[in-house]
Order: sequence, then C-alpha cells, then structure tokens
Amino acid sequence: MRLLFIRHGDPNYEIDSLTPKGDREAQLLAARIAPMEIKAYYVSPLGRAQRTAAYTLQAAGRTAQVRDWLQEFDAFRVTEDGEKRWMWDRLPTDWTQFPESFDKDRWLELPDIRRGNAAEKHRAVVEGLDALLASHGYERDGLLYRAAQPNGDTLALFCHFGVTCVMVGHLLGISPMVLWHGTAAAPTSVTELWTEERHPGIACFRMSKYGDVSHLYVAAEPPAFAGRFCEQYTNADERHD
Repeated sequence: MRLLFIRHGDPNYEIDSLTPKGDREAQLLAARIAPMEIKAYYVSPLGRAQRTAAYTLQAAGRTAQVRDWLQEFDAFRVTEDGEKRWMWDRLPTDWTQFPESFDKDRWLELPDIRRGNAAEKHRAVVEGLDALLASHGYERDGLLYRAAQPNGDTLALFCHFGVTCVMVGHLLGISPMVLWHGTAAAPTSVTELWTEERHPGIACFRMSKYGDVSHLYVAAEPPAFAGRFCEQYTNADERHD
C-alpha cells in the first residue's frame, strides 16, 4: 500500500481558502496526481484542503470522502500563565531543552501540553488513521501493522502540515514535536509512505518522499513560504515568532 499525504496550496487563512498562488499550485498538483491510479481519496473538512483537492478530483472525475480528523491539528498547550498556544508555536530554545520532546510517547507528558487538549486530539487522529488503514487491509498491531489483506493500493489524503506530522510520527514511531519543528512541507507538497511486508503478514511503513514539490519545480513555480520561519533573523519580510 502507498499513502500520499498532500498539503493544501498556499493558504488564505482569513477565508480558509487559497491565494491565487495557491490555486496555481493546486492546478499543477492536479496534473501530477489525477493520472495516478488512486484507490480512494480522503480530504479534510477545511476549505483550503477541499479547494486544493477539487482540482485533482475534477481532473480525475472522482470524489473524496471527508474525514474530520484530517483537519489541521488544532490542539493547544497552556503556558504557566494560563495562555493558550498552538502546539507548533514554540521557540527552539524552549522545546529542545526537554528530552521528552523527542520521545514518541513522552512528549505528551510535558507540563504545558498536559494542561491542554493534545492527548485527546492526538488520539482522535491516530485512531482515525488506524481505522482507515484497517478498512484497507492493514490492522495496527503494537508498533507494526498486520497485513490482513495486503495490497498495492494508493490512498491520497488531502490535509495539512500539522496533522501530517502527527500521522507520519504515528506510522514511523517519531515524536510529532520533532516533525513540527524539524521539517517543512511546503504547500501542495506530497509526502509518500509505502508498506513493506518483509515477513508474511507483518507490515511497516517506510517514507520515500517528504514534502516533495517536484510538480512545482518542473513548471518553474517557486514553492510558497507558508509554514516556514525566517532563514536569518534580520530578514524582516519573513515570518519570525
């Protein structure tokens, strides 16, 4: 089985849709994805993901199933002062000082995270993903998957950067904290994972691509900056805190 996690195009968050650049990106993405043999399409309920998916679905003559747990991972943490912050809104000097941040399970034990709702939100995502995989023949069994009905199907999931980090972390046994802060999947990027069944009936996932935007490069369309922070602190036109 192959999984394609596809981030939405350059976002206009104010109206939960795409910018004109995001529309161009989504059209170029559609030219790449629509010709593929996709078993099933799934999409976040949020507008920016749905608009991105619409170009591919129209070109392929297909429809997508909406899954609420594919929406952006909107869990929050609570500081000692009682202020709510997004999970990925943390400075490197903050989260890296805690060894728990790097552990696939213990990151949920950090005090500010325990004060928030991350455990509940995280559970909803991984349970939703595992239920989806089970419906396609792969059942979670500890840290691996039981290939109850092994297959070569491809599933395409149109969603968001934050929730993709949660799902990839679950599949590979990596703390999403590391992925949120240590990777950058540009708008319309494609992250690809395959199953490997090296023993009969026992499968694991291996990532072959992360944040791939080759469909933009071949069209000379520069990737959008959304989701990244300034390369240099003096770059005033790039996002800081």
